[in-house]
Amino acid sequence: MPEGGRRIGIVGAGAWGTALSWVARRAGNDVVLWAHRPEIAETIRLRRANPDYLPGIALDAAVRATSDLAEVADCDALLMVVPARVTREIGAALAPVLRPDTPVAICSKGIEQITGALMSEVVADVLPGRPTAMLSGPTFAIEVARGLPTAVTIACGDGATAQVFSAALGGPHFRPYRSDDVIGTEIGGAIKNVMAIACGVTEGRGLGENARAALITRGLAEMTRLCLAKGGRAETMMGLGGIGDLVLTCASEKSRNYALGFALGRGEKLEGLMAGRLTVAEGVFSAPAAIALADRLGIEMPIVAAVDGILNRGADVDAVIEGLLSRPFRDER
Repeated sequence: MPEGGRRIGIVGAGAWGTALSWVARRAGNDVVLWAHRPEIAETIRLRRANPDYLPGIALDAAVRATSDLAEVADCDALLMVVPARVTREIGAALAPVLRPDTPVAICSKGIEQITGALMSEVVADVLPGRPTAMLSGPTFAIEVARGLPTAVTIACGDGATAQVFSAALGGPHFRPYRSDDVIGTEIGGAIKNVMAIACGVTEGRGLGENARAALITRGLAEMTRLCLAKGGRAETMMGLGGIGDLVLTCASEKSRNYALGFALGRGEKLEGLMAGRLTVAEGVFSAPAAIALADRLGIEMPIVAAVDGILNRGADVDAVIEGLLSRPFRDER
């Protein structure tokens, strides 16, 4: 292990997990990267690359790849970087092998479909008692892996745990900012993916930059509404995990969610877009979970409902857009 470094376990060898392995190595840690598919771990070991998820990036030779959860769980701190929909399953599998005092940083953005639980609630259920933080913010994995400047939020109710992850990952080009609003940070990370799909649809339909700006702004209002209803703070939506992540994801085809929405706006079918995908557009799964959660909390989220209609209820894109444009005029709040 590098002098002064920690052993960091990273669960999930997709684009983001692989990029975070670079971040952790640059910060001077010993890193173990777990891949669900043994062939991915083998490719990383033999080729020092992960071309399926992060093409064009040469990985640090010191990053150890494995498909053994017990090996990655033997660490001083753990990053959970698996898709939101499998967080419960992977967390439950980790429970018997992860020490009860190991701090866990959740790096996935989503809402569990069946339960409507946030990722921190899922992890608290399957890995009880572990110190937990949420890592979120405006991040494209490829830019992080290339060492381009990036700022993130590390949200945690315990300052000591937040400091563990700040020290383990922070550096000149990867700047963590601490927050104690875990709920608000999670809401921002989950809902911005849905809003990115909406923005992609409008761009694919050729509705212009004004429409996208309006969606981002009104999307922020919906995010804030849900954040407050769940017990988060409005000011968190003004930070990296809120407006920062929202703007990045809604304005670039590097965003998987935006690119999927753009294709839908051009008339492509969701089934074809999802078939054979290696990467995950989390907004597809978060949209129905978010609208169900909003209904339970008694709040309106018309943009989220519109996206859910297009994705999951066979709604016509033009009819959905017309419905949004026909809503009654109201105060801006």
